[in-house]
Amino acid sequence: MRRAIIPAAAAVLVSLVPAPAALAQQAHTQAHNQKVPVAEGYGGAVATVDLDASRAAISVLKRGGNAMDAAVAAGAVLGVTEPYSAGLAGGGFMVYYDARRREVFTIDGRETAPRAMTATSLEGIPFEEGVTSGLSAGVPGTVANWDLALRRFGTISLRQALQPAIEVASKGFVVDQTFHDQTAANAGRFKDIASTAELYLPNGAPPPVGSVFRNPELADTYRELGRRGPGWLYGGQLGKEIVATVKNPPVTPGSTRNVRPGLMELSDLRDYRAIQRRPTKVSYNGLDVYGMAPPSSGGSTVGEALNILEALPQAGLHEYLEASRLAFADRGKYVGDIPGVPLRELLSDGFAKERACLVGGTAMPHPAAPGEPDGTYEGCAPPTGTATPVAQEGPETTHLVVADRWGNVIAYNLTIESTGGNGIVVPGRGVLLNNELTDFTFGPAPGDPNLPGPGKRPRSSMAPTLVFDDGRPVLAAGSPGGSTIITTVLQILLNRYELGMSLPDALAAPRATQRNTAQTQAEQGFLDLYRAELEAKGHSFVLNPEIGAATALEFLSRNRVQAVAEPSRRGGGSAMVVSPSR
Repeated sequence: MRRAIIPAAAAVLVSLVPAPAALAQQAHTQAHNQKVPVAEGYGGAVATVDLDASRAAISVLKRGGNAMDAAVAAGAVLGVTEPYSAGLAGGGFMVYYDARRREVFTIDGRETAPRAMTATSLEGIPFEEGVTSGLSAGVPGTVANWDLALRRFGTISLRQALQPAIEVASKGFVVDQTFHDQTAANAGRFKDIASTAELYLPNGAPPPVGSVFRNPELADTYRELGRRGPGWLYGGQLGKEIVATVKNPPVTPGSTRNVRPGLMELSDLRDYRAIQRRPTKVSYNGLDVYGMAPPSSGGSTVGEALNILEALPQAGLHEYLEASRLAFADRGKYVGDIPGVPLRELLSDGFAKERACLVGGTAMPHPAAPGEPDGTYEGCAPPTGTATPVAQEGPETTHLVVADRWGNVIAYNLTIESTGGNGIVVPGRGVLLNNELTDFTFGPAPGDPNLPGPGKRPRSSMAPTLVFDDGRPVLAAGSPGGSTIITTVLQILLNRYELGMSLPDALAAPRATQRNTAQTQAEQGFLDLYRAELEAKGHSFVLNPEIGAATALEFLSRNRVQAVAEPSRRGGGSAMVVSPSR
């Protein structure tokens, strides 16, 4: 049964749903290649954070490619224009609906720890020292992800999919305020790595806004990858150069920064595999919600929180914060790249009802303890476990959504972890390495499911999500933002299906993120609207200027799609459709 939509103040926002005149303007704007956050039309749709990436995806769709082809092409372009968030030396997760098979598939392209890494490899290392180091570089998964995705679901070759990115890297892109600011924020560590300073600090400073930034070395790397195939990375010459960079970072002469060497070997690259996994699935408000299973905690945590919300008499912002608090308590205790994650019980209705019993009229004491997903649920069992602190996660990553004319849909998160990854460009290749291994718990933390280990994949918060109604896809969504990814996706779903917002309004609405922390982080707009009401219920807040940068799409009918990106966060995103009209 579907719960009636709450007519709450949270749903009262200026609508972003385009009127007919706005749709005509959208068609004109798209034709002139300007960034717009909302697009409606036919034949396929895409939303990314970047105009060049969205254009690449649309061009693939217009040439007859499918959603997977377009997603890989857009992801490769983001490695050029959003290099501090994504790249071929990173990793990611895909949640894909195959319309012909009528089935949801997921691909795990998460980075792995080298075989030499143990549970104690990160102990005693200051987090910030780990961020900029060879030690934090995981074995890259993105290229294996692209390769498996195209072979299994695509219609074009990897070489073809890389062509738009090669063109953008060669010709360059216009530096916007976000790229400039991210470069400036990293300038201190970039200047300490000779290869990085040479690329991203030309003339010793960040590229100015409005200038054209080119990365010809990355263009050549993509060309060679297209010619030689993934083996060039996974055991070939590019792999050798990555390993050499990890083990001997090119520190600028005279720098005093302690840049630790890493543990990666060429054999780690040879052994890497992207993995096709079963998606998570929960039923919520009469809808089916699919997500990413471990090592991502996105599907399990979003799914558990949705189950808790559905078990409550009503679901408003107070209930959203409490459900998220409880789901994060269980995430910390049980979810990681380990055998025996109790995924079925974490996502069971019985466990959700037991956890929902703890949600009252006021905020529960901090921290919420984890529950017992043991299959025995009798009334309101008090939690008995010990809460696990929320680990630090980089705020970056990027997300894109694509739908095609055949009804295939993909939500795709890709990342290099922190803004700028580990700050180390592979000399001569134009590629930033990831620092994904900082997503592990540094320890000591006996029993923590997210301690590092040989070949292990660090727990992720990426939450690419697909929603279905009666077997048909109706919505796709996801976001960057470290552990705030989970709450961003959850709040978008709450806004859309509980508070009755349109999808553009659901993305634009001000956000708050409760991850079993003493204070709830919230954007200023959220504080302005809801702080007094929620503080009266016992919630405590601290300002977070910007939470997430989501992309989403919704099927307005079987053939008409609305693509939605952020109107302002991270400079605003780019939504496009193949054709605004039939």
